[in-house]
Parts: sequence; C-alpha cells; structure tokens
Amino acid sequence: MMSRIAFSMPRSWPLVLKYTNIRSYVLTAVFVMLAVLTPWVCHQFRLAGPTFLPMHIFVLLGGLLFGWRAGLAIGFLSPFISYALSGMPALPTLPQIVVELTTYGLVAGLLREKLHLRALWALLGAMVAGRLALTLAVLAIYLVTGSVSSPLGPEAGPFTAVGATIRQGWPGMVIQLALVPVVVWLVGRLAARTPIDG
Repeated sequence: MMSRIAFSMPRSWPLVLKYTNIRSYVLTAVFVMLAVLTPWVCHQFRLAGPTFLPMHIFVLLGGLLFGWRAGLAIGFLSPFISYALSGMPALPTLPQIVVELTTYGLVAGLLREKLHLRALWALLGAMVAGRLALTLAVLAIYLVTGSVSSPLGPEAGPFTAVGATIRQGWPGMVIQLALVPVVVWLVGRLAARTPIDG
C-alpha cells in the first residue's frame, strides 16, 4: 500500500534527457527560457519573485519531467541567464540562488528518475534539499564575507536570513505543491498516449 502511494512504476516517463541528440538541448533551452521569462513577467505585474518563486517552478518541472541532468542544467543556467538579461536576481543573492536552484533540479530529477518516487514526494524531497543547500550556501558566504543578503538586511545572521527567505516565499511553495504535481501528471498522461523514446 505505502509503496503504491510513494512509488510509481518505471515507465517511459520521465523522458530522461541524456544530451545525445538535439531534442535534449532544445527542451532544456525551452525550460531555461521559461524559467527566465516568468520572473520577468511577474515583475511587470509587481508580483515579487522572492514571494512567488516563479523560477523555481520550471527548474523543479525540468528535473521531474526530464531527469537529473536536465534539472541540474536548468537550475544552474537559469539564474545566470536571468541576471545577464535583466539584472535579476540581484548580484549579492546570485550565488546562493544558483546553489539552491541547482539542488532543486538535481534532487527532483534523481528522486524521480532513479528512485521512481511519485511527483509529489520527489517535489517535497527536492524542496527540502534545496532549502538545506540554501542554508549551507548562505552560511558559507557569511563565513567568507561576514554578511549575508537577506530580506532583513546585511546585518542578519545566516540562519535568521534563511528563515526570513523561507517565510517570504511560502506563497510560492504553496503554488509549487499545488501546480507542479498536476503538470507532471498531465504530461505523463499525454506521454502515455503518445510514447516518446528517452
């Protein structure tokens, strides 16, 4: 019973991208573009990125849908490209966001691809791992520079800063939990009707 709740049978989904053909690069580029474009659109409507976490959605989806390689690539590239094009995220927060998002994509992909966890459990595991990675990144930055980038200001301690960041982003976490498993399920249903080779 518990294994049916937590685990899915290994099928043709996720579509594991191994970067041996052009389609892998195209799908990765599309998800990077979506991860970069969505925060920019949110900012046009005064929807704060740190609150709604729009970039996280496509990084998590990339890992859950396409495996750990794609999740890692999307999570690593998206913040850098977003910063180069729009100046967001701000430079002081860029390193910790890169670590956090790369961890999301990598862990979501590993849990889904290697352990065959259902999307919800893989998503939860990735969300926890990403916050732990964020904490370690902020702590490392604090030890090197003596300050952190935080909603509370640079005088905040590393753990206080991470706590404030998590509290600020709770609406985005709720959106991820509500939206991401549904999208993965819908894509899986479509893939079951039209089998795709990995």
